[in-house]
Formats: sequence, C-alpha cells, structure tokens
Amino acid sequence: MARIAGIDLPKNKRGVIGLTYIYGIGRSKAQMILNTNGIDENIKVQDWNDDQLAAIRNTVNEIKTEGQLRSEVQLNIKRLMDIGCQRGIRHRLGLPLRGQRTKNNSRTRKGKRKTVANKKKATK
Repeated sequence: MARIAGIDLPKNKRGVIGLTYIYGIGRSKAQMILNTNGIDENIKVQDWNDDQLAAIRNTVNEIKTEGQLRSEVQLNIKRLMDIGCQRGIRHRLGLPLRGQRTKNNSRTRKGKRKTVANKKKATK
C-alpha cells in the first residue's frame, strides 16, 4: 500500500485518481505530478515501483498539502473574521458567503431546520 503525505492511497485505483485522496491535490495537480515524473496516468497505484513512489513522494512534499494547507485555510478564515469584512461576518454567522440566497435554500451552511410549534394563547 502506497503511503504519501500521511495518507494511504487506494491500491486498486488509477494513479491520477489515487493521488486526489490527498487533501490539496486535485485531478489537474495529480496529472502534473505524474507527468513531471514520467509516470503513466493509467498505471494503478499498486503497480508503482519503489523508484516511482519515491519520485512522487518528493514532488508531493514540495507542494503544500494536508495539515499545512488546512491550517493555512483556517488562518485565512480567521483573518477575514478578525478584520470584520463581509465574508468574515458571514463565516461567523454560519451563512453562505458568495451571494447565494438564503430564503429557501442554504441548508448546508444554516443546518437542519427545527420546527417550533405555536403556543396557544391563554384564555381569560
């Protein structure tokens, strides 16, 4: 099993797809990594030899991935909240940031709705 950047890559997937299991590496970056090392994209992860695996590890170590990238993203969000800009305020309130409407949708950001029953008025 190939272990790169602290992540166990699935051995039965193609190389391009397997690399996308690492946070911070998408399809295009995975293709770039394999092309710079001269490795075919269609070779499965289990078929990589030790030299290819070492070359991929070296290339991935140069890129900001996993914990480094996650902490940078969190620091960027914290900075937006500290300066009090529009995006920071929306982050703080847990609302969508990029202009989406919130009347009907945005359940992902706002959470599941809790139904509250009407209270009956006391009769005199």
